Amino acid sequence: MTIGFSSRASRVARASRGARAPRAARIAVCCTAVCALGALAVVTDLEAVDPRPETGTQDAKAAQGSPSLYGQGTQVRPRAGAPEVPQDVSAVSWLVADADSGAVLAAHDAHRKLPPASTLKALFALTVLPGLPAGLRHTVKSEELAGIGAGSSLVGVKENRTYTVADLWRGVFLSSGNDAVRVLAHLNGGWKATAQQMRDKARALGARDTHVVSPDGYDAPGQVSSAYDLAVFGRAGLRNAEFAGYCATASAKFPADGWSFGIQNTNRLLTGAGVERYPGLIGVKNGYTTNAGNTLIAAAKRGGRTLVVTVMRPESGGGFAVYEEARSLLDWGFAAAGRVDAVGSLVPPRPAAAPQADPGSLPAVRAEAAEVTVPDWPVVGAITGAAGVGAAAVALALRLRFGRSARG
Repeated sequence: MTIGFSSRASRVARASRGARAPRAARIAVCCTAVCALGALAVVTDLEAVDPRPETGTQDAKAAQGSPSLYGQGTQVRPRAGAPEVPQDVSAVSWLVADADSGAVLAAHDAHRKLPPASTLKALFALTVLPGLPAGLRHTVKSEELAGIGAGSSLVGVKENRTYTVADLWRGVFLSSGNDAVRVLAHLNGGWKATAQQMRDKARALGARDTHVVSPDGYDAPGQVSSAYDLAVFGRAGLRNAEFAGYCATASAKFPADGWSFGIQNTNRLLTGAGVERYPGLIGVKNGYTTNAGNTLIAAAKRGGRTLVVTVMRPESGGGFAVYEEARSLLDWGFAAAGRVDAVGSLVPPRPAAAPQADPGSLPAVRAEAAEVTVPDWPVVGAITGAAGVGAAAVALALRLRFGRSARG
């Protein structure tokens, strides 16, 4: 009796499992189909809402002839009645921008990489100035003046003489003194460390054409910047009160042994030395080397508007051409205010903010999370993830169903 009952029970159990097997298969097929559709929906959604920026957008615009800072030649977007861009500018590269908004009004080969000469001192000041108190006194040692390039501009820093940091900065901004740069770099942690900090600062400002080798701007293999980057440095400097004060100083006294001697700013548009002074000029920095030619960052204010102009390596007009071409560009920029549309910006783009989750319901929160994270997955990963979720759902459903049958 007992044996017969057990055999019959076994046959019934096998028959019951056999009957359930097709049903389980149907469940698995249905769930898999749903998962596949879900995966396709994820891929379709990725293609529709992928928030990642397109690569090469600026270059594509330039190739299509739309004004772009990455385009070759002069880039400008005039409205009706806008003045014509000056035709007397021979500089290899130049740029005109609104210093307040950062809007670039016009430019010519703005991202062309060229030697910057002493205009690179603007980046040096942006990097080093905040960390050194103006009143700090320092006695110069001979090793701090080692390595100054032949033919460098000097303010007259002497070893064993004591200077304030403010004295040294006036030597940098007015006389473009490479000797003052050497001492300030020493106080900042050294020559190589300062060069690296300047490279980092340039990247942080969105100036990606600049590579610093010699912090004073002296010609060095591989050292380059661009009209765009120099304008970025000039604009940033004007937003720093100390920087703005130094670069706007036309003349000052520099200490010697028990006396002082006068120094004058080498920016001729500021002082009027040899050229007509530009009305409203507020700095910033000029430069010259044999390799770079003449370079200039100039800023001026008129009628509540501040413009920053960069000029790199004029090809005609002599040694004063960089100032006269900057004058023409400043005049044009003030006349063109409100009559041209920007062709770019000196302000680096901000990272896109993550979408905010909908607090209304849990499924909505999950959907928002998917929109933030999924676009960074490869498409194959998205499909695999969706299929994995589906497989887990199938296993759970079958386990629950069979588990209840066994227990019941």
